[in-house]
Amino acid sequence: MPENPANGLNPANRLIEAAKSIAPVIVANRERIDAERQLPPELAAAMAEKQLFGLYVPKELGGPETDPVTAFRVVEEIAQADGSAGWCVFNGTAVSSAVARLSPKAVKEIFGDPPAVLGSGSARAGGTAKVADGGYIVSGRWNFLSGIDHSTAVFVACRVVDGNGPVLNRDGAPQMRTVVLPVAKGEVLNTWTTLGMRGTASNDAEFSEVFVPDGHTYARGAPAHYGGPLYTPPQSAIVLGWTLSAANTLGMARGAMNTFVGLATDSGSTDSPTLLRDRQHIKIAVGECEAMIDSARRYVLDTVGAMWDAQLSGSPELPELSMRTRLAITHAIRQSIAVADKLFNAAGTNAIHHSLGLERFFRDLHVHGQHISGLPLNFEYGGAMLMGAPPPASLYT
Repeated sequence: MPENPANGLNPANRLIEAAKSIAPVIVANRERIDAERQLPPELAAAMAEKQLFGLYVPKELGGPETDPVTAFRVVEEIAQADGSAGWCVFNGTAVSSAVARLSPKAVKEIFGDPPAVLGSGSARAGGTAKVADGGYIVSGRWNFLSGIDHSTAVFVACRVVDGNGPVLNRDGAPQMRTVVLPVAKGEVLNTWTTLGMRGTASNDAEFSEVFVPDGHTYARGAPAHYGGPLYTPPQSAIVLGWTLSAANTLGMARGAMNTFVGLATDSGSTDSPTLLRDRQHIKIAVGECEAMIDSARRYVLDTVGAMWDAQLSGSPELPELSMRTRLAITHAIRQSIAVADKLFNAAGTNAIHHSLGLERFFRDLHVHGQHISGLPLNFEYGGAMLMGAPPPASLYT
């Protein structure tokens, strides 16, 4: 059940304060998060109670339906404490926002009444949906299902087939369908052993011959059942989700800075008693990193704010503003990784000690940077649009 908001705060501030209040608990659990490769169940339950995994869930379904700037600030707060926890808030919110494509009846059938929307998902077509009376028979295996340990259902992409083989669209392309499957109807496979982002539980899951009613499926880009601007037009959904990807990396970059400053003002190094903060090259590095974080953050917030205003007003400039937001998101992710590199190198041998905490941010940032939202493909996409050239064929390549 959602947390009772009767505390004098407006909904946006309530969520930001909820993130701030849970951050010390996350910090206290960082070793477990890393070692157990998931959020501890009691921590995940507390975060779910505060609605942190579903910031974009429609109000009509009991969700907060948070604007993207507020959601950015929530993820940023969590990520300063731990990148895996921040990722689970980002990814859970991005995935669960797809409930807007399902009817209220379907959402209640899947997530309960009142619904507690906790979802994981994959846009990769890891399986098939065979046409059947009233729905589909779904089989397949999907990977990178972040937060599946605390999710009720998965949103997964399928290739549609029938008795004659693949079903094609009018243009000859394979027909795709997103299906919503209860986690309990499949098998979660413990595959998530990684360099960083260890606590996201981004495991695989396999499902075999599961019947899914037609109402528990949708076509990507389908109209929403709810009228809020988060859901219309549907083409904005990916950028609104990726906004929180940038928030996670910028929050981690800030966490790395906080960790480094504590280190630099506390002790010297293995070969000198002089504090790191009293060395010229360290002061230069910290100043550069601060400028990198702050400028990238402001760039994201400026472009997201402009895009959101256009979405609220129905401005024809929305496609261009969405493209510019996408550039800002990728830029922020790459800059956050560069900050981690600078601080890691500046810290010298101090950087390698697990106990000091800097190496965790370094690892997590480098793993996060492999997500599609941080790849050079997005710069190519923006460059193509700016020059009037055909954009890359797919968002997921």
